[in-house]
Amino acid sequence: METMHDDETRKSYGEHLEEIKNDIIRLAAMVGEQIGAGTQALLDADLGLVEEVIESSPKQAELNHSIEQQTYELFARQQPMAIDLRTLLTVLRSLHELELAGNLMVSIAKAARRLYPRELPPKVRGILEQMGAQASVQMHLAIDAFADRDNALALSLPDMDDVSDDLQKELFRAIFTACSPDESGLQQAVQIALVGRFYERVADHAVQIGRWVNFMVTGELPGYERPQAADGAA
Repeated sequence: METMHDDETRKSYGEHLEEIKNDIIRLAAMVGEQIGAGTQALLDADLGLVEEVIESSPKQAELNHSIEQQTYELFARQQPMAIDLRTLLTVLRSLHELELAGNLMVSIAKAARRLYPRELPPKVRGILEQMGAQASVQMHLAIDAFADRDNALALSLPDMDDVSDDLQKELFRAIFTACSPDESGLQQAVQIALVGRFYERVADHAVQIGRWVNFMVTGELPGYERPQAADGAA
């Protein structure tokens, strides 16, 4: 029979778990702001905004570390079971994906600094703007899926990722057309190609968060395929 002390402990555990989930949502919002600011810095060649994106990284790292420590403490002290265990594992994996996405946006901001003061070719600029918007949308939807335990939304993310893949292919074609073949043009082309790859990876991290949300809800591990029954098996 559950005692009053057990009930109070469980309540405290539930409150701590909710705080961790809220912190994940807050961290994701910071990454979302980075995506928006980093994209704007790139499109406008805004060096001030570039520095803001870079300087936001330590604050994210501090929150990331805090969430990680709180999560490990719950593992150690409360011995979570079933759905709570899956939630905490999803928190840790989502932390990793958010950290990598934030690092990529810092890389995009630094690329914007290297591209300065050259203007982006109009076609290239338009594609990069779309890539930034797509990455932002996917990250927001991934965290909405996490916050609401919305498995249908989580499972829709891989299909959305096709848009990012198509945009990257379009970007490569635009680079070959728009950038000059001299050394300066080649350096610009390389930086733009890297930026396109970084945006694609940010979108991929959003998809991966969605896969972990699916695990949180269903218990199905990302990348795991159930073995097929042998022919003739009942």
